[in-house]
Amino acid sequence: MKAPLQRRMPPLIPVRALAPTLLTVLALCSGVTSMRYAFQERWEAAVIAILLASLFDMLDGRVARMIKGTTKFGAELDSLSDVICFGVAPGVILWLWALHDVRGFGWAVVLLYAVCCALRLARFNIMDQNAAEDGTVQRHFMGMPAPAAAGLALVPLALTFHTESDFFREPVVCTIYLALLALMMISRVPTFSAKHIKVNRHAVMPILLAAAALAALLTSFFWATYVILALIYALSLPVVVLQSRREQRQPLAAPPADE
Repeated sequence: MKAPLQRRMPPLIPVRALAPTLLTVLALCSGVTSMRYAFQERWEAAVIAILLASLFDMLDGRVARMIKGTTKFGAELDSLSDVICFGVAPGVILWLWALHDVRGFGWAVVLLYAVCCALRLARFNIMDQNAAEDGTVQRHFMGMPAPAAAGLALVPLALTFHTESDFFREPVVCTIYLALLALMMISRVPTFSAKHIKVNRHAVMPILLAAAALAALLTSFFWATYVILALIYALSLPVVVLQSRREQRQPLAAPPADE
């Protein structure tokens, strides 16, 4: 008589391994919810939902590397989420807020922005895979990252909330502004990346104090602080370009001579 077949136990994975994917799902939910708020003309809630999506998107990669839980499934899901949260959602919000007044041309720019976001993410994935295989270190991003472009795209809304002026809601200005951000995403302009920045031990306490001050400013003057942070990032672009050119002009170290 044959022994009964043993039931195969399903493979078990630790709950912590799901943390990066859960954060990606939360980012996707925040991005889609921002469009719902935009249809309801709850503009402030729509912008905050995009900012929450950016926060979740920043955390999922950090958590995945910290627990060594990076997977191909998570990487693909992250890219799909980024296209919706930072490519589709900001364009829809701006279309409903101002660009619908220029009709077909405004919608064409929204489509351009979404397509450029998808192209930028596809190129980033390929470059990231090549860098992992070659062991090279990418000190800067090539082109503007999608979350940064989404944050800058919503600056006109933040300025309107802070100043209570309709000047920044001009459809033509917003159309040109969004088109420039779309082209920046697919450009080869080096932009700031904090992945490989290391901090001196003596600078830890000042950084923590600066973070506390930033939190206080955000709770007291949210929209003004948001605009200032976006302006600081925009001003960093030419600085990064100059730094990248300086690094390219530096001669490579000569290989050791054979004995």
